[in-house]
Amino acid sequence: MNLRQLQISRRTIAVCVAVAGTVSLAIGAHAALNKRTLDVAKGGDKAVTTELTGSIPAGTSRLALIIGNGHYPDAAAPLAQPINDARTLSSALRREGFDVDVVEDATKDDMFRAVERMKAKIRPDTVVMLFFGGYGVQVGRESYMIPVDATIWKEVDVKRTGVSVESVLDAMKERGAKAKLVVLDASRRNPYERRFRAFSHGLAPISPPENTIVLSSATPGKVADDSKGANSVLVSELINNLNAQAGAESAFNKTRVAISRASEGEQVPSVSSSLLEDIKLGG
Repeated sequence: MNLRQLQISRRTIAVCVAVAGTVSLAIGAHAALNKRTLDVAKGGDKAVTTELTGSIPAGTSRLALIIGNGHYPDAAAPLAQPINDARTLSSALRREGFDVDVVEDATKDDMFRAVERMKAKIRPDTVVMLFFGGYGVQVGRESYMIPVDATIWKEVDVKRTGVSVESVLDAMKERGAKAKLVVLDASRRNPYERRFRAFSHGLAPISPPENTIVLSSATPGKVADDSKGANSVLVSELINNLNAQAGAESAFNKTRVAISRASEGEQVPSVSSSLLEDIKLGG
């Protein structure tokens, strides 16, 4: 065997060794992957679900979208209470285990984005609360939450720039929420009425879809003046009843009765309910 043949043989042997090593590594990696797949399968559906959808907490989840709007350019002065109410209620609900998204001085885009965030979190076992403090306007027997960037000169502008309470309830229903809770502190004399041809007061009656309860600061068609405190009487009384760990229907009705008695009938909140079971707010 000459020198050239010897070099070729050595080169051939080296190549074969390298190929064999690569094949061995591939076989080992494939075996490890198969073992991991088997381990996940042994873990049951929970492991697969977590990998696909993220961690979902056990038991009933609680979500709250809290919106407090105080600075409206068309108003004679800022509303002092809605932002305070949003912060106070957010803190109280977090203590009770709610996942809270709070938005202050929300534009229409802010409100729509917040509703989309809420929708993305809703599961069939979710209890969802919506709170809105600010100006509310009824048009065509539908109630609209008014964002701070709304430009309103006539009734049709309310539909164009406002966010319908009913549309948010529809979104909760479509996502399959277990229960829907709505608190509206928006029955104020709105700053746009003088521009409307038709005179309207307060909010329209809201017909709650199945398993829903709605608490509003005044009877439909009525307005309520703000108190002098840092927080509205609606939020103050509601938090008092949250601390009592009452069910939603009991807490809302106790809030209604307390405000009606304290105001000697001048302010009578409205409660509309279609709840099919008692929904705990505290504990």
